[in-house]
Amino acid sequence: MTNRTLGAGLSTVNIFAALVGRIAAWNDARVTRKALSALTDRELDDLGLHRGDIDGIATGIRR
Repeated sequence: MTNRTLGAGLSTVNIFAALVGRIAAWNDARVTRKALSALTDRELDDLGLHRGDIDGIATGIRR
C-alpha cells in the first residue's frame, strides 16, 4: 500500500512532455529559418515571400 494518489506522478510526465515539445518546436523553427534564409531573394519571391517573412513563418506566425 502507498499513500500516493494514482495521478501524483503524472505532473512530472506532463512537464517533461511539454519541455520535449518546446524543444522540438524550437528545432523545427530553427531548421525552417535556416532553409528559407539559404534561398535567394528571387527564390523567395517565387514563393511569394520576403526576407522579413522568414521569422514569422518559422515560428508559425504569418503577418
